[in-house]
Amino acid sequence: MAKEKKYWLVKTEPFKYSWDQLVEDDGTFWDGVRNYQARNNMRDMKKGDQVFVYHSNEGKEIVGIAKITKEAYQDPTTDNDAWVAVDLKPVKPLKNSVPLSTIKATKSLKDLLLVRNGRLSVMPVTEKDYNTIIDLSKQKEKATA
Repeated sequence: MAKEKKYWLVKTEPFKYSWDQLVEDDGTFWDGVRNYQARNNMRDMKKGDQVFVYHSNEGKEIVGIAKITKEAYQDPTTDNDAWVAVDLKPVKPLKNSVPLSTIKATKSLKDLLLVRNGRLSVMPVTEKDYNTIIDLSKQKEKATA
């Protein structure tokens, strides 16, 4: 039986750890998550899953695609075994970043957790929503006034 493809979105504040830094490092461990729902999502991540990287606070946009290279393991930044980390490797930047304003304006993305629960730092993305966001990234963004 073929492995089911899963898609995710992780948030990062670019001043702390940006897409460019992920590319420069050629991968990193994703740690420091202290929300149980986000942690449970990380536990569900499988090697090879695709992950959108979203710049929060500054930019508020999806900027690139990474992949899971190591599944959940003890978060090395804490001795508390309730928390996990995963390893990510950059795959490619999006042709055009997809801002939160565009995502919110796209009716078919109304159920995306980024829209419904904007505070969650690690969230699943349906295959349909993943493909919609990829399509949006191929469009030249209209200038905003």
